[in-house]
Amino acid sequence: MAKPFQYGGQAVIEGVMMLGAKGSAIAVRKPSNEIVLKESTRTPLREKYPILKWPIFRGCVSLFESLIVGIQAITWSANQVGESEEEKLTPWELTVTIIIALGLGIGMFILLPVSAASFALPVVGPFGRSALEGLIRVIIFIGYIYAIGQMKDIQRIFAYHGAEHKTIAALEAGEELVPENARKYSRIHPRCGTSFILMVMILMILIFTFIGQTGTLMRVFIKILMMPVVAGLAYEVIKFSGRHSQNKLVQALVAPGMWLQKLTTREPDDAQLEVAIAALKAVMPKAESPSNTLAE
Repeated sequence: MAKPFQYGGQAVIEGVMMLGAKGSAIAVRKPSNEIVLKESTRTPLREKYPILKWPIFRGCVSLFESLIVGIQAITWSANQVGESEEEKLTPWELTVTIIIALGLGIGMFILLPVSAASFALPVVGPFGRSALEGLIRVIIFIGYIYAIGQMKDIQRIFAYHGAEHKTIAALEAGEELVPENARKYSRIHPRCGTSFILMVMILMILIFTFIGQTGTLMRVFIKILMMPVVAGLAYEVIKFSGRHSQNKLVQALVAPGMWLQKLTTREPDDAQLEVAIAALKAVMPKAESPSNTLAE
């Protein structure tokens, strides 16, 4: 018996992007209050190359594909919300934005923790350095999420994040996809990308504890090089936890990620749930979805 497909997605600017088995859909509420929808078909790389279905490999590939689709979704949503041509991102502006974001990410979450922990190496030793690196990285991450969460625009994105979770939870519970049904479900979901990121950080502590004495720059280089492998392992842990969510040990393992989602989600209103439902219906097979029309 085939396992039911596990839908996923992410919040975008004034909307939600959902990923289905054969494609993706982005639903955005424009300033005019109209919901606009963009549907795309895709063939996952693992369908073309069976080796990419193997454990670890599938996590690396899924992460790469999700990043590409996610960046495209955010760009499209930003252009839909922009009321004038001057507000829309050009390909050049998008490229520069991505490069700057990658540079800041590497600097904040790899270079800074490695450099800071290296100063404490004589005191804490090699094993303590990895733990200290991880602690600094987690503190920076939580502080960053908390800080941006004070901005009104980001709070709306976090509310759409909550709408994505509630809508998927309603579907997985067999509910009809309407706002009043989705509203009653938790905005916290075990397969959330927030939990995935935190799991990556935890695994980095465990794995890099066994790296010998290396210079700061070499340590940064090794961490960047190993990131796909760590991401693949984190993907397997999250998938396993989703299949064994009633297990007490698994619940303890994923609890920090679930707690962290309280920072990265907000309670959505019915209008935001309506947008998430529109995106999810668009990626569901017609046999599953009674209607792919947008609510008025």
